Amino acid sequence: MGNNPKLFKKLTESIWEFRTKYNGIQYRFFAFWDKTESTETLVISTHGIIKKVSKVPKADIDKANIIRKEYFNQ
Repeated sequence: MGNNPKLFKKLTESIWEFRTKYNGIQYRFFAFWDKTESTETLVISTHGIIKKVSKVPKADIDKANIIRKEYFNQ
């Protein structure tokens, strides 16, 4: 099973965007993978936004990266 480009988009080396639409509103969730467990891979969602423009706001990518760094430093 490959990645569906309509649902998943790689934004940076470690941050992905998951897309969904509900009641005509487009939602975007930012996430990363935690592959540190030997038997499981976790998908950690950092936050979500209602997407109003085509370009992903840099501030949201930065926020996801900050949360990712905090997660792995704990």
